[in-house]
Amino acid sequence: MNFSMEGVDNAAASRITLSGDFSAADWRGRGYAIVDVRSPAEYAKGHLPGSANLPLFGDAERAAIGTCYKLKGKQAAISMGLDFVGPRMSSMVNDAKLYNSPLLLYCWRGGMRSASVAWLLHMAGMEVTVINGGYKAYRTRVLEYFERCTLKWLVLGGRTGTGKTVLLNLLSDRGEPVIDLERIACHKGSAFGWIGESKQPTNEMFENLLFEQMHELVQHHTYAWIENESRSVGSNFIPLPLWEQMKRSPLLNISRDDAYRLQHLLRCYDHKDADALVVSFEKIAKRLGLESAAKAIDFVRQGKLEAAAKIALDYYDKCYDYNLDNNVSPEIVNMDFMGCSDDEVVNGLIEFRLNWYGQGDK
Repeated sequence: MNFSMEGVDNAAASRITLSGDFSAADWRGRGYAIVDVRSPAEYAKGHLPGSANLPLFGDAERAAIGTCYKLKGKQAAISMGLDFVGPRMSSMVNDAKLYNSPLLLYCWRGGMRSASVAWLLHMAGMEVTVINGGYKAYRTRVLEYFERCTLKWLVLGGRTGTGKTVLLNLLSDRGEPVIDLERIACHKGSAFGWIGESKQPTNEMFENLLFEQMHELVQHHTYAWIENESRSVGSNFIPLPLWEQMKRSPLLNISRDDAYRLQHLLRCYDHKDADALVVSFEKIAKRLGLESAAKAIDFVRQGKLEAAAKIALDYYDKCYDYNLDNNVSPEIVNMDFMGCSDDEVVNGLIEFRLNWYGQGDK
């Protein structure tokens, strides 16, 4: 990863100009604490993974300054900003010193906000570097990366309940490179996928987290495993270039016995809130059929989750089979793992990978 260093005005801090690939994890690995000085709302929408928020302005303050700039001009807006920041300059310095490491600072475009905070912290004796172009430059590289990532994909498919996420975790435990889209998205992908999960990241943050993981894998591997998904994973969307790469990759369509699939679903959902299960069945009531949906909801309320799960499986099997029939993958490999344990399935998947991509390590 290449970068150039240049001084900022008044030698307040160093600056880096990003070139080539840029990963937040790379800089954290170099011992930097990454600090986002944008407002809390901007930070919540998306930020460099692992960065902390040390806002120069709060959300209301930023809005007020923006209005002032439009109505009264730049100097009036700067004066207002100084009024906001002045009383808490000391606390900002104290907060920054808690990181006890060199700081890598950014705002939206590497402009006045990051330069102002860098000046303050530099004057307080701290080692500070500012990202030229700020968060906008990072986002540009994130989106460009999906276009040119060289990872070759092995797409793991199979009907609902085949334990694809379990298998991905086991593959990872065996040293296989894995991208778990559902873990990044905090969503299992179906109408029931939100149950038991934390709040989903914004789509922008989903892309940032995905980029960081792909960037890390490509340092050591030429290929990676990924689950067959629709383009949307809950409210998050797989970046189109990656989605298109997945559609051009071999699809391993695994089959497992219905008893395993049913028990897998029960393990995932039998301890969950019954009301949440009802809500999910209501979401797919029209597609499931109103009569079937009503039966499933009644089973849930009676605690008969196995009967409800059978109805869900029948619905999702039809959806999966339809999508499989229309899948455009150049290579669909049907793999029968009926009666096999999870470890036996993983052994079979790794054997396929060795035959398809070889060792695959750099």
